[in-house]
Amino acid sequence: MNPPETGAEQPPLGAIPSTVVPRYAGKSTFARIADIGEVTDYQIAVLGVPFDGGTSYRPGARFGPMAVRQAARTLRPGYHVELGVTPLQEVQIVDAGDITVTPFDIDEACRQIQQHMREVIGARERRVVAIGGDHTIALPALRALHGVHGPLALVHFDAHLDTWDTYFDAPVTHGTIFRRAFEEGLLVPDHSIHVGIRGPVYDRIDLNEDARMGFRTIRAGDLDVMGVDAAVDAVRRRVGDVPVYLSIDIDVLDPAFAPGTGTPESGGLTARELLRMLRNLHGLNLVGADVVEVSPAYDHAEITSIAAATVVFDLLALMTA
Repeated sequence: MNPPETGAEQPPLGAIPSTVVPRYAGKSTFARIADIGEVTDYQIAVLGVPFDGGTSYRPGARFGPMAVRQAARTLRPGYHVELGVTPLQEVQIVDAGDITVTPFDIDEACRQIQQHMREVIGARERRVVAIGGDHTIALPALRALHGVHGPLALVHFDAHLDTWDTYFDAPVTHGTIFRRAFEEGLLVPDHSIHVGIRGPVYDRIDLNEDARMGFRTIRAGDLDVMGVDAAVDAVRRRVGDVPVYLSIDIDVLDPAFAPGTGTPESGGLTARELLRMLRNLHGLNLVGADVVEVSPAYDHAEITSIAAATVVFDLLALMTA
């Protein structure tokens, strides 16, 4: 297919309608949206990051982008009822494929991810939704976006803080990235928040250190008391109007809703709670996002990848809204 001759005058190239080609057929891009090579310009890119060299327990998230794209065939990416937008008709969204990333060297992988993501963002400040991969990929993503927007607010949905110092003397892993982001000045001081944290930590000092770095935490159990709407209000007040990076570890969901992940923890959010929170975060200055830690080898009946694909589409709708 030849790309449009001009960018602005052409309507966005959207997904293949399932009334024309059945959802189990056709192209293998996310929700069968346009490939980056089919257009001359775009506003939002979906980008696969198949790297899991920073995981500390169950590997396999390198296969996450493939699984999430496959599960996205179940979507009907037209009108988003809750947000009242038709993202694929209102802006040009593309699937930018997968980053070629080494599986053997974490530092080199981070350099590759940062460089490729910076190229995808380009000079026009395009927005990116990354599909991981383990949570290590969030650090080079923040580095790439910081180069365009400066310090960012982080909204972090996860079972774990991911602000530990090292694992087995390794400074960059899926459990240390947000400490490194704090140390590198990638985050706006006192504008970041964790949501869904639960389970034990190594020591009480872990919580004190996390607070020292300027994070606020809404634990999973707090939602039972404060409710989803109050949690959304807390997130909004925390981040304000600064540029926001939204990072979603799929293990924020209870294993009943996301069994296919590397470090599952009991007592997590339901899929409905997570989607309700996301859909009420419209209006944030959302410049980038990720959905990480989908490990399809531990999944069943695409439960986890379907949840992740739905979250990715919601992120695209939020960026449009």
